[in-house]
Amino acid sequence: MAKTRAGGGGGERGQRGRGEPGGADRTPAEQVEELLGRAQNGFEISERVLERLRTALMHQAELRSYRQRNDGRRPLRCNTYRHIFLLADGSSFLLYELEHDTGPKERLLYELYAREDALDAAELRVHEHIGGGGIGPGSESEELPEWLAEELLMAMGPTRPRREYVSEASPDHARRLLRRAENTDGPGEVVRELLQGALGHHIALITKPRRRSSGRDATWCRFYEHAFLLEGGGEVSLWELEHNMNRDGRLVCEVYLDEAEAEVAADRHARAQGVEL
Repeated sequence: MAKTRAGGGGGERGQRGRGEPGGADRTPAEQVEELLGRAQNGFEISERVLERLRTALMHQAELRSYRQRNDGRRPLRCNTYRHIFLLADGSSFLLYELEHDTGPKERLLYELYAREDALDAAELRVHEHIGGGGIGPGSESEELPEWLAEELLMAMGPTRPRREYVSEASPDHARRLLRRAENTDGPGEVVRELLQGALGHHIALITKPRRRSSGRDATWCRFYEHAFLLEGGGEVSLWELEHNMNRDGRLVCEVYLDEAEAEVAADRHARAQGVEL
């Protein structure tokens, strides 16, 4: 393990880890090892965090911000990626990956952070090295344009992955999910009792054509379908809405019995916060 976490892998491995050819078939645990293998500072990620991530059920990566300067001896660039891991208890965990080529050679360097304040300090250091402005209003730091994020999501369209039911601890998964839910209009006791006899469950991130802001104060809005296989071959789906559209910006979990209800709730929260989804 110590050898893996020493990090410093090359750029080719790094590119495959974000969904390009060769990366889509990796398990979340393999994605974690891929991130550690190329990170210059992989040793800074605690064992406690790694233990949680290695049990993740799903991984998704997305571009958080980018910057490139072309007026020097050679182009310099800095990209930040957000890696989202869906954990077995239904919660999410974020890792931030900083990719840049500001070293003495032109190869890409990678840094990995579990805390956003540590990422901010690293971004500031890299942006100062790039020069031509820092992070903040009026600087050359650029975030992913909203129109581009929207076009990418619209091109993807809603997806329904093929279900592969996990037969272990499905009733426990249902209990944990419903216990995390903070909304009072979620599934009732009848559904809770029904799911105690679940024979299997499947979790899927549902891609929806939604626009959201980017950067540090990004609007976070994700939909998950938790499908449960019942005795006799029946199915019940719970729809999880995970968002930060509240006063303090913390992640909130809400669970609904109907997908449309989750959509309505997301729109209601967005209007209350003055956010366009």
